[in-house]
Amino acid sequence: MNHLLHKLWRDDAGQDIAEYAVMLAVILVLVVGTIRLVGSNANNAFSSVASSLQ
Repeated sequence: MNHLLHKLWRDDAGQDIAEYAVMLAVILVLVVGTIRLVGSNANNAFSSVASSLQ
């Protein structure tokens, strides 16, 4: 039993998956934040152009 626990403790194969999951979460937060910022700025710009055309 002690040997099995030691082997599981030293095994770092699953660590790669966790690192990729964290990187994916950070990238998704940045992308969603950028899209929301650009989207609101684009909406304001189009509204300004539309009101000036009328």
